[in-house]
Amino acid sequence: MRLYPRYIEPVLKAALADTPVVCLLGPRQAGKTTLAQQLKPKRAYISFDDQSLVVAAKNDPVGFVQGLPDPVILDEVQRVPELMPAIKSDVDSQRSPGRFLLTGSANLLLLPRVQESLAGRMEVVQLNPLSEMEKQRSKNSLLRALLVGDITTRISARQNSVQGVPEAICAGGYPEPNTRTSPRARQWYKQYLNAIIQRDVKDIAAIRDENELSRLIELLAYRTASLLNISSLANDLGVDRATAEKYLTILERLYLIRRLPAWHRNNAKRLIKTPKVHVIDSGLAAMLNRLTIKDWKMQSTEFGALLESFVVQQLICQAGWVDSDLAFSHYRDKDKVEVDLVIEQGRKIWAVEVKRAASLQDKDGAGLARIAARAGKNFQGGILLYSGANCLSLKVDKCFAVPMNRLWA
Repeated sequence: MRLYPRYIEPVLKAALADTPVVCLLGPRQAGKTTLAQQLKPKRAYISFDDQSLVVAAKNDPVGFVQGLPDPVILDEVQRVPELMPAIKSDVDSQRSPGRFLLTGSANLLLLPRVQESLAGRMEVVQLNPLSEMEKQRSKNSLLRALLVGDITTRISARQNSVQGVPEAICAGGYPEPNTRTSPRARQWYKQYLNAIIQRDVKDIAAIRDENELSRLIELLAYRTASLLNISSLANDLGVDRATAEKYLTILERLYLIRRLPAWHRNNAKRLIKTPKVHVIDSGLAAMLNRLTIKDWKMQSTEFGALLESFVVQQLICQAGWVDSDLAFSHYRDKDKVEVDLVIEQGRKIWAVEVKRAASLQDKDGAGLARIAARAGKNFQGGILLYSGANCLSLKVDKCFAVPMNRLWA
């Protein structure tokens, strides 16, 4: 299989250099095992895909940990949370950096007993599916340029619109389907979802009906980039609200969806605002929506939501190696003025809007203007990502219309 650069690797190496336990978390098939095994020095590799090892670790966690080689990779560690207290005890007796590299396809940070066991001893590194930057082997981070104010007017003499946007959306970020033709890639996504729901879900929760969970991810793909209405989802599934909330949490833990909180300048009020929901991988969302590159050319309206989810994911990916402390949210006010992505660094605020069209209108950037006014002196700048080829200054101070392919070009 073709190997792609993973720009999170220096972050992972830095964590291993000074922390006893490092946990590499991310979706199944995102490339965690490949990245872990490429690191030097080489580590012994133990996979809990082997059921016999799962049983042994659960029956005698202390003995299992004491018998491990040093240093070691423990793959798919969410299957044996019983190991965490034993790892804690072992680390406390020998606190040298980089001893344990754990990988997990479920978000261990949402499991309280794991946090309690390894608090102060573990650093978590998030590995997302491939960003378009990594797929294109680009070193030009749009997020970094936005944060440092390095975006300026630039006119293209070659073309009126950028190329490659629908191809990037439909391909998504999982390495395996990126090596396949479109029909074979769609088949991979179907098998991928089936494997997660039939196998991985039981590692983190008990559910009454696998078909309900499958139906929910389909519904969420249709509603990606929309405000999350749990009651509506529950009604469509034919379940109660509590069950729908439980299923949403499961999909979050498995890195299939993301809840993007609402922004408000008063942090306390932010909690009562409605989050948006995004399917994390655009290729998976496109498959579930039955959308192809041809649908983009036919101006299918469904692609607008997928484009927004794609942009959100790309910028969150880039944050992993640019500044992992950035906070992300969305903005929507009572006038229905929206900003697709709000980025915060301490008190500093940036904003991102997404537009599919290749032309600009006077009303474009209204959301940027609104949040700039609300944020006041904390507003650092904003961008309107669109399909045009020119980087143009907008009426809002420190804001630019930026070609979509700046996410990777």
